[in-house]
Amino acid sequence: MKKVSASVLSAILAAGLLAGCGGEEAAPKKEDKASPKTEEQAASFPVTIKDATGKEVVIEEDPKRIVSLIPSNTEIAYELGAGDEIVGVTDHDNYPKEVTKKEKVGGQEFNVEKIIGLKPDLVLAHASGAHNSKEGLKQLENAKIDVLVVNDAQNFDEVYESIDMIGQATGQTKEAKETVQDMKEDLAEVKEKADTIKEGEKKSVFIEVSPAPNIYTPGKNTFMHEMLELIQAKNASANQEGWGQMTEEAIIKSNPDVIITTHGYYTKKPVEQVLSRKGWENISAVKNKEIHDIQSDLINRTGPRLVEGVEELAEAVYPEVFKK
Repeated sequence: MKKVSASVLSAILAAGLLAGCGGEEAAPKKEDKASPKTEEQAASFPVTIKDATGKEVVIEEDPKRIVSLIPSNTEIAYELGAGDEIVGVTDHDNYPKEVTKKEKVGGQEFNVEKIIGLKPDLVLAHASGAHNSKEGLKQLENAKIDVLVVNDAQNFDEVYESIDMIGQATGQTKEAKETVQDMKEDLAEVKEKADTIKEGEKKSVFIEVSPAPNIYTPGKNTFMHEMLELIQAKNASANQEGWGQMTEEAIIKSNPDVIITTHGYYTKKPVEQVLSRKGWENISAVKNKEIHDIQSDLINRTGPRLVEGVEELAEAVYPEVFKK
């Protein structure tokens, strides 16, 4: 078992193997429930927010121009009703469809000059890449731009923190609270169904976030592990901590009942690939053809659509319980 370091994980995320940064087709957009900003919200500024680096960021006025440096931040901002204020996004942003019309500011290595040229009031950075971008973020701060580093969420509670933080920064605190509440209620419905699954009926699930030969999978203390626990499934990679690379021999030995792939948008026929691997024919999931590809962005991006990801994961693993 090879554990991936934070820097390597960031590179994988940027490449789209774990974060679902690309995608030929985004999932259908939910109806936007967020409301326009009110005078009351605008009056809530200035606001002081402690970001993921521990720094207290003071935002004096309601930001009118925002640049987002990771797709999850963008999706949260749009969900909260701050999409019109977004003027720049990364090369990997693909949801909602409106982001395709926004200016692109680069990928893991963002274009500082271009960001400054967009004259943003606020830049929403992310802890997963902040350590590699200190110089660039400092340049933005020196240009008198507010930079907020959003936490790198590893579970649902931390996703809620991200939503709350962006809600405060954009003046959408009410919408942030409503979004978190909606997510909690939807997850509670999933859990209620999942709780009907008896101990002897629980399935072992292996999640493959990147294909062979370098197969990465989530272990304990990851949001995907939490998703599996929520739907009463056993994580076949639970013996490892965090994100890690797993050998084919170890996967075969774990003998999962179900295999979930999340890389179908950039590899051809992922299910067929798994079925054709030599030595895998005796794995229960392969013998029973219990292999399913789930839209990457839904279970990899730490934003509001994670609930949709949980629902799709639940339907794939326990169709008899969750199929509508």
